[in-house]
Amino acid sequence: MIDTRTAPYAALILRVTLGVLFLAHAGLKVFVFTPAGAAQFFGSLGLPPAVAYLTIAAETVGGIALILGFFTRWVSLALIPVLLGAIVFVHGPAGFFFNNPNGGWEYLAFWIAALVVQALLGNGALALQAGSANTAPALSVRSA
Repeated sequence: MIDTRTAPYAALILRVTLGVLFLAHAGLKVFVFTPAGAAQFFGSLGLPPAVAYLTIAAETVGGIALILGFFTRWVSLALIPVLLGAIVFVHGPAGFFFNNPNGGWEYLAFWIAALVVQALLGNGALALQAGSANTAPALSVRSA
């Protein structure tokens, strides 16, 4: 049974955590690898280097949108292809476990599952976007 009193807060915690993780992932590309370095890496994978800039933008804008609770369902679903790309082009060949050399894909698979859960839950509590019939009301302590 779903506890309707606490479910909006569970969605909030998941939403903010996912948003912060995406900002951290974008920050790694910007501040550690640099955008030019990320573009060069993407190119080495056979991808157009411009995809690196699109990925950084998607992770940044998506992370902020999730933290704020803005179009949470759509943003969650839109970020899944970014992670699928990371599995297919980077981490998949390393095997399942993330502690393998070059990192496996288990963490990214879990991240995708969390995004699907977030898309199913909706905004949750304290969201910028007003709730609809399918989401918890914004800035509310109770679920819809």
